[in-house]
Amino acid sequence: MNVHKNARLTPRGRELLISRLKRGEHPQDVATAMGVSASTVYKWRRRHRAEGVGGLRDRSSRPNASPARTADGIEARVVALRKERRIYHRIAAETGVSRATVGRILTRHGLNRWRDLDPAEPVRRYERARPGEMIHIDIKKLGRFNQPGHRITGDRSGQSNSRGVGWEYVHVCIDDHSRLGCADVMLDEKKESAVAFLQAAVAWYARFDITVERVMTDNGSCYRSYAFRDACKRLGLKHIRTKPYTPKTNGKAERFIQSSLREWAYARAYRTSDQRKQELPYWLHHYNWHRPHAGIKGKTPISRSGLDVNNVMRLHI
Repeated sequence: MNVHKNARLTPRGRELLISRLKRGEHPQDVATAMGVSASTVYKWRRRHRAEGVGGLRDRSSRPNASPARTADGIEARVVALRKERRIYHRIAAETGVSRATVGRILTRHGLNRWRDLDPAEPVRRYERARPGEMIHIDIKKLGRFNQPGHRITGDRSGQSNSRGVGWEYVHVCIDDHSRLGCADVMLDEKKESAVAFLQAAVAWYARFDITVERVMTDNGSCYRSYAFRDACKRLGLKHIRTKPYTPKTNGKAERFIQSSLREWAYARAYRTSDQRKQELPYWLHHYNWHRPHAGIKGKTPISRSGLDVNNVMRLHI
């Protein structure tokens, strides 16, 4: 006889157990046939007689009483001290409970991590009223390579020979209103490259009759340089920098980078990084002219540029 005293019957198994008892089978025989102990059979028969079909449902394993649980007053004190930014040891010392108890209480209330003490900032979505009112600029570093890596080929032999090729930097820019985007692969992220890209971006938007008024960047050293400040002044731009550690403020540029990585940089197995660079203008054309953008209700960026039909066709050709 193979009896598992701790075997757990499913709800269907409990119904089958009761049906066998109703047919007149002895509880011990039912226990043997179903691989459970006799006490299990008697337990479910007892519950069925007392509560009917409802007695066969699972019950909470929580005890009816928890005499060892921390008193409500002390638990409330623990929570209050935590909201005053007290650490575990301080709370334990002031309330007279162990540090482990403090941890359990704070976990139960969702206050065990510092970040849980501050409510999440609401998402503030905004969009400038017209093209050129603000552009967002950012940089993404990509590794250079002169042959496909082992993730593509599956062959690790000779991979060390191609290491140390270096990095290249994709400078990206996107218009806040229209989502028209441009990008260029440059050798570094120094101030000279940042200034050159800014000038090129402003000239590129001018092709669409868009006059850039403001530029938003993060706090990278190239954007904090005097050279970048002077370039903005020459171009008549107001420079806005994001608050430290808040990349979502420049979220449109971050999202543009994600799209470019997914749809261009990592979209196919390029033989070299130079081939990847050559493919960038074609992807940008697709992004601006043909790709529906979810942030502007499925429209294409070029449709929000403000150009008339004749100018659009001229630039498209």
